[in-house]
Amino acid sequence: MFRSQRRYAAAVGCACLLAAQAQTQATPVVQVVPGMPPVSDARNLYSEATAGHLSAATAGALPRVYVPNLRSNEVYVIDPDTLKVVDRFKVGTNPQHIVPAWDLQTLWVTNNAEGRTDGSLTPIDPKTGKPGPPIEVDDPYNMYFTPDGREAIVVAEAHERLDFRDPHTMALHSSLKVDGCKGINHADFSIDGRYAIFTCEFTGALAKIDLVDRRVLGILRLSRRGMPQDIRVTPDGSRFLVADMMADGVFVVDGLLFKEVGFVATGVGAHGLYPSRDGRQLYVANRGSNRIHGGRNGQGSVAVIDFKSLKVIHRWPVPGGGSPDMGNVSADGRQLWLSGRFDDVVYVFDTSSGAVRRIAVGQEPHGLTVWPQPGRYSLGHTGNMR
Repeated sequence: MFRSQRRYAAAVGCACLLAAQAQTQATPVVQVVPGMPPVSDARNLYSEATAGHLSAATAGALPRVYVPNLRSNEVYVIDPDTLKVVDRFKVGTNPQHIVPAWDLQTLWVTNNAEGRTDGSLTPIDPKTGKPGPPIEVDDPYNMYFTPDGREAIVVAEAHERLDFRDPHTMALHSSLKVDGCKGINHADFSIDGRYAIFTCEFTGALAKIDLVDRRVLGILRLSRRGMPQDIRVTPDGSRFLVADMMADGVFVVDGLLFKEVGFVATGVGAHGLYPSRDGRQLYVANRGSNRIHGGRNGQGSVAVIDFKSLKVIHRWPVPGGGSPDMGNVSADGRQLWLSGRFDDVVYVFDTSSGAVRRIAVGQEPHGLTVWPQPGRYSLGHTGNMR
């Protein structure tokens, strides 16, 4: 009897060892660039940004939605619980996006002062919701951060240039000219942090940037000669999805090969892209117009793409028309907040039903952010969280 028990225990131990080895082999380890936090799940790089998974770094942050209003040069602050505007303050000229810092301690307003030379970044303290003194920065249309958090990447759209700066003082370290990428504006990063792909709005192209050696790896012209906007990487890091407001859909690009491999029609004026909190779906904001300066009550909608099949599984129209543009998902994943670019409102979509509520804001709201958001660090824009 004792010998049988030993044989059974040995068999169980062997089976457990084999199962553990199989699990290890089935879950590859991503070799990230030095200083970048490890990828917890190679099958889902959004695994650390799931619902409620808030970092200790966001402790004390007020639950708020910050809305930059491009033409009225101000930020509206919304309480997401009451859906009421609770504050507003003036910032620099032409605020475009509200960008969470890599360390989650500051929200930066990118005031690019189109056609002028007085661009600036306005810091917001998320614990008080109040702005600090602006920092003079040339043409900050958008902003990202290197995956190791050591530098901010200011996207100087008008100059076809990326400026690498100190992430706190914004002192300039170096610049990279990206020739052939007119209207460089949005980006996302490879799963290992070695490269980023930026959209080139006015040349219908993408630019692949080596973040290790700081050089341009190539320019990819998209097939439909459109106007690419936001870009997001799939959970497994293999594909990049690119919203194009002229093509009315999302291009699928193999990041490693830097090759267009597909297209998904989503709706008129495809613009902003936001992963669901479980990393299974992608919300596509369709702005409802193919024009840079569209009219009110356009054919605005949200399309929901299944990340696994890369097919549209839901379409949520804006009742009466609208212009959903940029935003993000609430910390619990239940709401999708989007600016109504040409309608001077903010839309709040129920992610379980697609039902929409509206909140009146300032003139031409753009890249709003919801705060706090889950995740260990922010790669920039309105909250590219990892």
